Amino acid sequence: MTLRRQHWVALAVITVTMAASLIALGRNLICQCGYVKLWHGEVISSENSQHILDWYSPSHVLHGLVFYMALHFLLPRLNIGGRLVVAAAIEAAWEIIENTSWIIDKYREDTIALDYYGDSVLNSGSDMAMMIVGFVIAARAPVWLSVCLFIAAELVVGFIIRDGLLLNIIMLLYPLEWIRQWQAG
Repeated sequence: MTLRRQHWVALAVITVTMAASLIALGRNLICQCGYVKLWHGEVISSENSQHILDWYSPSHVLHGLVFYMALHFLLPRLNIGGRLVVAAAIEAAWEIIENTSWIIDKYREDTIALDYYGDSVLNSGSDMAMMIVGFVIAARAPVWLSVCLFIAAELVVGFIIRDGLLLNIIMLLYPLEWIRQWQAG
């Protein structure tokens, strides 16, 4: 997969715009704790979604897999670099929406994310990078491998933290009490 200069520029503009929007929403650049960690593995923690990688990073890789597949069918005439730019715009829009008070409050009310107060700008940038990784994997790998990766990520993350992309979507759109109870342990 080769990207042209205009694709790199567009990706940079989208990412900087996303970061500026998150700052305007009051998100911290880094964790309020004052330091940066490569990995933060404690889900029920005020530091979740504040550092570079966490248990929700795989869901952003899955975003990339899904965006690649969807855009392959929806925009077949657009070159792969153009589709990646569209995927990045969708991811950036989600990161901004996800960090509004409305969604943060919804997460806190309807999911296990009781200590969730929004992503840091650093974490959102990492989420964007994870989506790009997923998109590139989907562009290069056979479809069966992308499907297996999706299933494996959902099963592993679901087993370890009782959450994942699909559960997250369900709990945001149509919260189910039995899922909330199962997630709470």
